[in-house]
Amino acid sequence: MRTHFEVEEPEEYESAKELLLRRCKNWAADHGMRADEGMLSAALDSRHLGLDGRLGYWTPVEVRRLLLEWIPQLVVADPDTLNAAPESLLTLLRYLAASGLRDPRGASIATLEKAVAEAAADYPAALADPLQQGVGKFWTLAALDNGIDLSDGEALERFQRDIDAGRARYDGELLDRLIEVSLTRPPLDQARAYVQLPVDLPPREELAAAAVDSETVRRLAALADWVGADGRELTDTGDLRPADVRELAKLLGTGEQDSKARGSTETPLLDLLFAWAKKARLVRVSKGRVLRVAKAAPLLRDPEALWRRAFETFFDLGRVVCAPDVFWGRSSPMALTFDEILPDVLNTIYSIPHPTPVVRLQETVWLACQEYLWLDDEDDPSSGSLRPGVERDLLRALEALAGLGAVELSHGMADEMFSADLGDDFEEEYGEERPLPPEVCARLRTRLADPGPLVRLTPLGVRAVRERMLAGGRDAPLVGELADEAPAEMLGVVAQHYTLETAKEEIEGWLAAHGGDVEPLLEAVRECPFRIRSAAMLKILVETLPDGRSILHELRGDAKLRPLAVMTLVDEGVLGPEDLTGREQLFLITEGLLTLLELGGPEAVREQLAALPPGQASEIAAGVQDSGHPDRVAVEEFRTLVAEPMRDRGRPLRLVRGQAPGARGRPSGHGKKRRR
Repeated sequence: MRTHFEVEEPEEYESAKELLLRRCKNWAADHGMRADEGMLSAALDSRHLGLDGRLGYWTPVEVRRLLLEWIPQLVVADPDTLNAAPESLLTLLRYLAASGLRDPRGASIATLEKAVAEAAADYPAALADPLQQGVGKFWTLAALDNGIDLSDGEALERFQRDIDAGRARYDGELLDRLIEVSLTRPPLDQARAYVQLPVDLPPREELAAAAVDSETVRRLAALADWVGADGRELTDTGDLRPADVRELAKLLGTGEQDSKARGSTETPLLDLLFAWAKKARLVRVSKGRVLRVAKAAPLLRDPEALWRRAFETFFDLGRVVCAPDVFWGRSSPMALTFDEILPDVLNTIYSIPHPTPVVRLQETVWLACQEYLWLDDEDDPSSGSLRPGVERDLLRALEALAGLGAVELSHGMADEMFSADLGDDFEEEYGEERPLPPEVCARLRTRLADPGPLVRLTPLGVRAVRERMLAGGRDAPLVGELADEAPAEMLGVVAQHYTLETAKEEIEGWLAAHGGDVEPLLEAVRECPFRIRSAAMLKILVETLPDGRSILHELRGDAKLRPLAVMTLVDEGVLGPEDLTGREQLFLITEGLLTLLELGGPEAVREQLAALPPGQASEIAAGVQDSGHPDRVAVEEFRTLVAEPMRDRGRPLRLVRGQAPGARGRPSGHGKKRRR
């Protein structure tokens, strides 16, 4: 049971959602809780179509988004179902926790229950406010008010014709207001953020020491100290006086003290530091003087806190970082989107294992500026004038961040990975379009053939960018953050979101925090109620534990894990059909069919069995039910959803030619391979 699907995996997501809804409703019935399928489905859709797409990740923010925005804007249901949405959400959250599907990086179940109660107090008003609904929901309700059966395609077409002819009844004034609101309201189905790989961070003591060593931190503190309590007089234009420019440049070591500058605006580095200090609220301008901010005193005594303040305010300095451009008049076009482009640049290089060539970043930043300025033609004369300024300003921004200690700049050949998607044969080899236009790919192949500037985040930069991504609702795994979590939740996250190398680190860290005992992890696999998820959890243990292979052989005799162990050994080619007992062969077939039931739903299993020679389907169906497979819930679902419906229909059951379910080459349950 995966809890994360790409937007391009609609079939895989729908199959998983169907399974999750079925299991959640059954669990709710057993525990006397309400679980309306429509509301459960809406809750899962709100997470799937969110920025990160994690179905098991919930915080108070996601709770309020569902109850106060998603349902009022998008969901049409009867009043009783709508009014009980908070109850259904509570059921889902409790089920996710009980079944080990909760993402432990989200809020605790106690925190979520409180969040639901608080949002429920505002929910009736949001539901009753007609301006909270979306335009699509408005037309759906209008169709219902006009007696239209939403499942009747012809009736819907007639309704559309009635609207065009002015015969349909609807509130035109409300529609106009909804359209106006929709133009300013951010869409609920957010664009999916790029998946980030887990990262490592050094101990906090090392990060604090790195902040102390930051050149920019020292300069900002020295600048504030130079301003002093009495302040410094400014020119009539609000600039530093020439004598002060020379004095301060020498003090800060910018190398600009010998210039003939008439103010700080003519000394780029000093001008940036002066603007940075003002933006960070270390100094302020009042009545023709620059004054040190009294409340900044604690910040100036804490280099790590000062570093964080400097990093956060850097994105507001676009007008200073981006130098004036002759064609543009006042500044480079990058200045217009600096606060959006720079975070994207840092997010791009965040978890890449090799230094990124700056030329590749310059190409994508220029494409972003073209889109923003509607410059579609590279032959446009303005492009030739603007592009060099954009490339220069990006490099200048990276140099400023290097001075802060957020990035590390070097010079050399870029790793081959940065050219892998630029070849003309990429589309044919990978079956997808190249990420960049052909002319850009050709230019990059030439530029990457020679050494050039490279950039990577420092540990301080990694931490800062990660904190920004987390604040924005993105998934940014950190090795070691799961050391105190429940075994099932830790393994579920690691199996789905970690690389093999970082999974090994995370599991080793968890074991170190729990006395090195592997048994709780194996027990989590035993108790996992989903075949696909338990298989993934066992696989990651086998691949990361030093004695994982020997443990796998031992599990061949485990009462609960025997079917999974046998399937894994067969998949890896360790065991062949001749090595299996008759019981194990039946386990293998059963495990394969139960996995297919989770992966593709009942119809997929029925189609598989329907291809069997006459008589074999009933034999296999009976064998599955009598196999003694330890997952009795899955076996019971097989009986009620597959075996009984096929028997009732009287359909012959035949198995397709080829490998049996569970043999090597079976669907893995991991969906499409995702390029990182």
